[in-house]
Amino acid sequence: MPEGAEILNVAQDFPAVSTPEWEAAIAKDLKGADYEKKLVWRTEEGLAVRPYYRKEALEGIAPFGYATGRSWEIAQDAPISEDAIRGDLLHEAGAHAIQELGYAMAEGVERLAASAEAVEFVFAAGPATFVEIAKLRAARLLWAQVLAAFGKEGAMRLHVRTPRRNKSVYDRYSNLLRVTTEAFSAAVGGCDSLDVEAFGFDAHLALNVQRILKEEAHLDAVSDPAGGSYYVEALTDSLAREAWKLLQAVEASGGFAAAVESGAVEKELEKARSARAKAYSARKRTLVGVNNYPDVGEKVPATNVGQAGSLRRVGNPPGAPVDNRRAGYHPAPQGQVRIAEPFEAIRRRTAAHTNETGKCPKVLLLKRGDVKMKGARSNFCFNFFGCAGFDLEEKEVYSDTDADLIVLCSSDAEYLDLAKEVCGAVKVPVIVAGYPKEQAEALTAAGVAGFIQVFSDAVETLTLWQDRLGMRSAQ
Repeated sequence: MPEGAEILNVAQDFPAVSTPEWEAAIAKDLKGADYEKKLVWRTEEGLAVRPYYRKEALEGIAPFGYATGRSWEIAQDAPISEDAIRGDLLHEAGAHAIQELGYAMAEGVERLAASAEAVEFVFAAGPATFVEIAKLRAARLLWAQVLAAFGKEGAMRLHVRTPRRNKSVYDRYSNLLRVTTEAFSAAVGGCDSLDVEAFGFDAHLALNVQRILKEEAHLDAVSDPAGGSYYVEALTDSLAREAWKLLQAVEASGGFAAAVESGAVEKELEKARSARAKAYSARKRTLVGVNNYPDVGEKVPATNVGQAGSLRRVGNPPGAPVDNRRAGYHPAPQGQVRIAEPFEAIRRRTAAHTNETGKCPKVLLLKRGDVKMKGARSNFCFNFFGCAGFDLEEKEVYSDTDADLIVLCSSDAEYLDLAKEVCGAVKVPVIVAGYPKEQAEALTAAGVAGFIQVFSDAVETLTLWQDRLGMRSAQ
């Protein structure tokens, strides 16, 4: 060691901090704010995710121990066996992670009861990175438990594909970013084979995602890279426990086939779909480029997005429509729904109006007054109306605009005077960014035609203004 070199002693220089000490520091920083509301994340499955995890979080949780110990196979456009259990179709039909796991395991139980031997599972890797990693690890835990109950041994064969549910025809490069994080989740979660589907972008890029993860990121060099993470281990256990409860409920009601045929599965999936659609429409959840942060220059949808509503199976040529049924078994839940579809319909309506009239509807974001407030509200409205495919301009004057709609972007205190000035001077509708409750009646009397705020439902509001601007209804 060089003379005078400092000796580092981690244990001495960074003494252990107990969980109560961490919690006391957090409480101090919160200054009385609600801990659960501020720091605990509720997943769409209803799981409560803590802001941090320590070793004690794993008390009572058995070590994972189900890593495959081998790299995944690149399986671009590979056919999927007719005998595979298609958890991915549940995902595409709206299932959240617990439903995807629980129903897939319930079908696996029926296969084993019918003396099936090798069973392949197909799952989708969605956008919630850690949830998806934990979901795939939980699948192996659950299947091992099922096999043990039948007195059987064997390893799960796990094929993973990137889903269409969260893809958009208007955001091809965002789609590329999405499949990259999804492929990462699949690799870290321990898939045996992986298919990255090109949705709106060139197919060779989908293949290159896997090559980069293997040959540059070296994700295939470590078996179960998430192992030992208190957070991932706890999340894996939570998903497995809840999915096992669902499996037990399905078994108690007569099994998976009966649950599908009775409509019980579809009823539960519809609940998940509806809750998700509402969250995205209200912009409580974000799909980048679709319901927030749009690329306003991208007016033309991608064409290379496959056959909507179909997923290739054995015996079907690429692009052929497919009935979502397992050969010789029973129907899977029907319907594949993409989150972006309501927003895509709005953008198609705007594009059709532009083609018919020769002019794209324009929204003027009229910025006046308080610098902070006009900037924040203009940015909010830019993202909001940009999701409809409108043309947008930001200015502090309105005399030379050819806008079809004017949005006042200012502070609450300045709105009434601004509204009185603008509403009487223009012939197009004027609305206010925000909702100054105490002045709402006076602003309406001054000529304001509406308000747009963080609580506005995007699909409803954008559709309303398409109607009021005279756009023909979507076909």
